Amino acid sequence: MARVTGKKCHESPAEWRSSPVDAKPLRADDTIRVSPQVANTNPTSAADVYVDPVDPTPMKPLAILHTESSLGWGGQEIRILTEARGMLDRGHRVMLLTPAAAEIFPAAKRADVPVETIEIATKRVKPLLAMRSWLKQRGREFDVINTHSSTDSWLAAVACATLDDMPAILRTRHVSTAVNNHASTRWLYEKATAHIVTTGEALRQQLRRDNGYALDRMTSVRTGIALDRFQPMEKHAMRASLGLENRPTIGIVATLRDWKGHEDLLDAMVLLRAKSAAFQEWRLVIVGDGPEHERLMQKTAARGLDDVVKLVGNQENVPNWLSAFDIFVLPSYGNEGVPQGIMQAMACGLPVVCTSVGAIAEAVQDGKTGIMVATRNPQALADGLAQLMSNETRRAQMGAAGHAFAREHFGVDVMLDKMEAVFRRYARI
Repeated sequence: MARVTGKKCHESPAEWRSSPVDAKPLRADDTIRVSPQVANTNPTSAADVYVDPVDPTPMKPLAILHTESSLGWGGQEIRILTEARGMLDRGHRVMLLTPAAAEIFPAAKRADVPVETIEIATKRVKPLLAMRSWLKQRGREFDVINTHSSTDSWLAAVACATLDDMPAILRTRHVSTAVNNHASTRWLYEKATAHIVTTGEALRQQLRRDNGYALDRMTSVRTGIALDRFQPMEKHAMRASLGLENRPTIGIVATLRDWKGHEDLLDAMVLLRAKSAAFQEWRLVIVGDGPEHERLMQKTAARGLDDVVKLVGNQENVPNWLSAFDIFVLPSYGNEGVPQGIMQAMACGLPVVCTSVGAIAEAVQDGKTGIMVATRNPQALADGLAQLMSNETRRAQMGAAGHAFAREHFGVDVMLDKMEAVFRRYARI
C-alpha cells in the first residue's frame, strides 16, 4: 500500500493579520467578509507530498479534526458521526468541534466520538477568534481538518490563513445548494481548501459546471450505511412491536424541512384517497422532526388526514420503522446529496418513490428499484405511488432489486476506504 509522507500540506502566513477581512476596526459582533483582493490570492501552498507505490510499510494512524457549525440534525450530521465512528474503529484519532447548542454534540457523546464545544455558529469575529485560538493551541496535533457547513468552513479557512503550519482543509459538500461565484467564495473553495468531497457525483459535476472548479480537486464519496443494521425484517412483527395497525403503509424518514416535500406528500394522499376506495386503507407514517412539525400537523388536520397520517417524530430504531413500511417515499425538491433515508430504505428491501434532485439518481434506478417523479407536483407523486400501491408483485420486485443494489454499493466500509484515501493524500504525516 502506498505511503504518503511530507512535513505539511499547507504553509500559512506567520502572523495574525486583518488582510483576509475587510479593513476596519473589528468588534466581536461584526460579520466576517473576505475581500476580493485577498480572495484572488493564495495564502497557502501545497507542500511536497511523496507517494511511494511500492513501500509496504503499514500506514500510520491519522489525526482528523472535524468542524460542524450547524445546530440542526439530519443526514449531514449522521454522516459526520458515522464517518468519525468508523475512523475511530479503524484506529485513527478523531475530534469534532461544534457549538454547545448543536444537536450533534450530545449525539457525538452517545456515539463515543470525542467532541469539544466551541461557539462557531455564526460568521462573526468572536467565533473567528474562538476558532483561531483553538487551532493555534491544538491545530498542529491534527493531520487534516474536515469542514462541513458554510460557517465553520469560512472560520477555519480564515483562521488557518493567519497561522503557521496548519493542516490542510478538506471541505465536504453534503447538499446540492448552489454555490455563488463571488471572488471571496472562489478563494474559499479554490485557495483555502485543499480538496472538496461531495456526497454524490452529481454534486461534483454541478460544481464543475456552475462554478468551474477542477474535477481533479474534487472527489465524490457517497455516504455509507450500516448494512448489518439496515436489512429487511418481518413486516407484521415490526408493526406489532411499534404499535401500528396492520395496514398497508407508505413511509418517509426525513428531517421536517419544507424542501423535503412533506406538504406535497399530504396533497398526494388526498388525491389518492379520492381516486380509489382501495387506496383509502393505506396509511402514511412520517418519521422525523424539525422546523416544519407544527405546520405539518396543521396541514394534516386541514386536509382531513388525521386518521391517515401518523407523525412519530425522531426514532432511534429506524430499521424497525422501515421494515413496517410497504413503500418508501421522498419527494424532495432541493438540497440533496444521496439521502441516507433512501439508501436505508433500499437496504431494508423497500421500493422507492422519489424525485431526482441532487444525486438521488445515483442510488435509485428509475423503473427498477423505484419510480422517479417530477418535483413540486402532487399529481405526479400520487400517480407514482399508485403504480406501486396497486401492484404488490411490482413492489416486491423493486424492493428486492433495491436491496441487492444497496448490499453492493451502500456499505459503510466503501465510504471509509474512500475518505481515508482522500485524507492520506493531504495529511501531514
